[in-house]
Amino acid sequence: MTRWALLTVLAILALGAATVLVARFFGRSESRASILVSVVAQWLGAYVLWTFAAGLASRYGLLAAYDAYLFVVLAVVVGFWHYRMRVARGREHGLVVFVGGQLAWLAILLLQNGVFRQ
Repeated sequence: MTRWALLTVLAILALGAATVLVARFFGRSESRASILVSVVAQWLGAYVLWTFAAGLASRYGLLAAYDAYLFVVLAVVVGFWHYRMRVARGREHGLVVFVGGQLAWLAILLLQNGVFRQ
């Protein structure tokens, strides 16, 4: 299952990269395809970093629970919003949505592990 998911993601990124190269060849560097590849790469990078950090924190007893599937749901929903905002308003507004999604995930993670309990 993991191999198929990885192959699917790599195929999507390769297709997106090919589309970006074609768009740049014709002089359109900020095409929707290049924006899509950029947004997907940002969220995949965030997934890898969060999973790595959570694995280390779990190993050393800082986290009791980490649900990576919940992050995937958040990444798909906020990633779609990130893409739409970046197309409509530009790079800076898209990054605001991305950072907001990361902060929302941090709040969810802290809530899952009981940091806000008294």
